[in-house]
Amino acid sequence: MQQTLGPRSRILRSSQQVSCDLAGEAAILHLADGVYYGLDRVGATIWNLLDRSRTLEELRDEVMAEYDVEAAECERDIVALINDLWARGLVLVESDGNAP
Repeated sequence: MQQTLGPRSRILRSSQQVSCDLAGEAAILHLADGVYYGLDRVGATIWNLLDRSRTLEELRDEVMAEYDVEAAECERDIVALINDLWARGLVLVESDGNAP
């Protein structure tokens, strides 16, 4: 069962994938199942930030510095993307200790 993503959860790309830039977007191949995934420009920005472990707060702050978006909307969209990537095994998440 997947845990809850919290503001200080640490997120990092899984080693079970390879990815590349495609004109500002990202293409990701999940090595375990051979399925390709694509991310748009904003998703690719977040993906590129995950080249090292980051917290949800760090991701939100970085995205807000680059794009004109409200904090709550930004965090909600990042959580949705990370949860999707996490469910597909493309990222690893370490709990922030505040999850139930």
